[in-house]
Amino acid sequence: LVIDDSGSMQAADYQPTRLEAAKNAAAILIAQLSEGDLVGIVVFESGASTAAYLSPDKEHVMRRLYAIGPKTGQTALGDGLTLAVEMADSIPNARKMVVLLSDGVSNAGVVRPADAARFAEERGISVFTVGLGSKGPVVIGTDSFGNPQYAELDEDTLRDIAADTGGKYFTSVDETTLSAIYQGLSKEIVHVISPALLRS
Repeated sequence: LVIDDSGSMQAADYQPTRLEAAKNAAAILIAQLSEGDLVGIVVFESGASTAAYLSPDKEHVMRRLYAIGPKTGQTALGDGLTLAVEMADSIPNARKMVVLLSDGVSNAGVVRPADAARFAEERGISVFTVGLGSKGPVVIGTDSFGNPQYAELDEDTLRDIAADTGGKYFTSVDETTLSAIYQGLSKEIVHVISPALLRS
């Protein structure tokens, strides 16, 4: 799982915030995993870091998930995706996929999202992306001069990542649809990945 915890994720168009809604929905997906499945979590803002290493211990990963706190940095989406692909690729002879949850706006970091997607494609890792945010800009605060600052949603970037890696893009309009996406995402992953396994 790759979770955006940049400043824009503090927007309140999801209740109580985008980040908290994302964490609650991620917990739904983790709870649906099979006993032998490994799951890890990468978070990103101005840079990327590991919140939970790959583990079959779902309770441990859940604790690390809920410990993720809000940040104020920009969004290094490419760095976060690259770190997640490296994590997934570290386990040999396994089905591997990444679920990326973000508003898609990339304005920081070293790796461009398109290059991160190419990296995932080269390693045969499908990336399922979930767009988190409203259709229009959402005010998340003001700068030091009192000018409003906005959180936006870049669906094109998220669609491109999913398409380039053989995954799928999901649009989430609020915390309710976000939870529904995660409830059905595990079945979608199996549906998309299984044909590739049969060809290998």
